[in-house]
Amino acid sequence: MRIENEIKLDFKDVLLRPKRSTLGSRANVELDRTYTYRYAKLTMPVVPIIAANMDTVGTVEMAQALAGHRLLTALHKHYPVEALVDFFHPDAVADADRTLRAADHAFYSLGILDRDLDKFKTVWSRTGGAIRWVCIDVANGYTEAFMDFVKRFRDSYPEVVLMAGNVVTADMTEALILAGADIVKVGIGPGSVCTTRRMTGVGYPQLSAIIECADAAHGLNGHICGDGGCTVPGDVVKAFGGGADFTMLGGMLAAHDEAGGELVVQDGQAYRRFYGMSSEEAMTRYAGGVARYRAAEGKSTLLPARGPVDATVQEILGGLRSACTYVGARRLRDLSKCTTFVRVTQQINEVFGRS
Repeated sequence: MRIENEIKLDFKDVLLRPKRSTLGSRANVELDRTYTYRYAKLTMPVVPIIAANMDTVGTVEMAQALAGHRLLTALHKHYPVEALVDFFHPDAVADADRTLRAADHAFYSLGILDRDLDKFKTVWSRTGGAIRWVCIDVANGYTEAFMDFVKRFRDSYPEVVLMAGNVVTADMTEALILAGADIVKVGIGPGSVCTTRRMTGVGYPQLSAIIECADAAHGLNGHICGDGGCTVPGDVVKAFGGGADFTMLGGMLAAHDEAGGELVVQDGQAYRRFYGMSSEEAMTRYAGGVARYRAAEGKSTLLPARGPVDATVQEILGGLRSACTYVGARRLRDLSKCTTFVRVTQQINEVFGRS
């Protein structure tokens, strides 16, 4: 047993220090980024925010809505083959322009079981290899089986942008990049419907995880995606300020019309169900229940229905642009270079409640 005494930080522990800026307007801030990946050859400008691969967030409808803003979506793992073929295939649907655009901004998500790989191979073959982005997603990215799967997948599909996770430490970030990941997904336990920290006592404060993993990844020409912990646009800013190349959002995009989730009406108020993918609800839906050898590590909640996602996207992007003007960053890619974090004990005056 050992103890690390160095202070680790979460989003709530810091604010960005403002700096003199020559930017005249938020409209002058460039949010698009075009990455050069360690392995994949894709060069396409995107706004590097990703809807999480949860079945109450990462839907085809969400991908279609976010693609119009050049944001990305990680589709959840549980779509049937036919639906995925229809989505990714260049000629599968009538509204080709819109759907091709959405498919070009969407990750295919899979686990590491044989059946997951077999399903991917089927979709890949039937779409003529039209998948650009792939997310290999497991709760615990520290296993040898996961590392081996990433290596084998990269060898078989050298052309895709490959994101893999989740981990929270520099050593495993480096290992995954050397194994074949272009992007390492960072975060254990920070999500709003994740109970891993309560159930296992395992985790790492998300901002420090981003800072440390980004430093490790960038030294190898790799990238990271901060996954979880963002509750307001300012948290998204802090993730990018800490060095994240991409930021993945779950709860912030949940309960919108495009996000899926059961619609429930109580006392005249409309709600949508939102739950973690390791929750009892998710495992009952997709695995017939919680296996006897494990415990659920997620929870289920009802969120007030929020209508179309466009307004929330504009709020997030507006917050990013405004933050860049406060610190003098003309481009999102410059934000981390312009960021100085100030440790705080309080961020928000909540005398009249939190909004």
